[in-house]
Amino acid sequence: MAQSVAQPSATNPAAPVAVPATLPIGAIAPWAVFFGILMLVLLYFVGAEQGATSLLSGEGVHEWVHDARHLLGFPCH
Repeated sequence: MAQSVAQPSATNPAAPVAVPATLPIGAIAPWAVFFGILMLVLLYFVGAEQGATSLLSGEGVHEWVHDARHLLGFPCH
């Protein structure tokens, strides 16, 4: 069975119009804060986790993020 959908036109101006749904800022804010903190922690490990500011001992973190450091322009040699 074929169904017809009303399309807006000059002959049918009362056709339904799509309206975007609103998303309250209160629903987005906790996720934005969470991902912001996550990105700052990731940036720390890629950019500064070595030497005097090291939180973890050894070279493990440095070796895991070595290529990302060069890709983002952080010096490490």
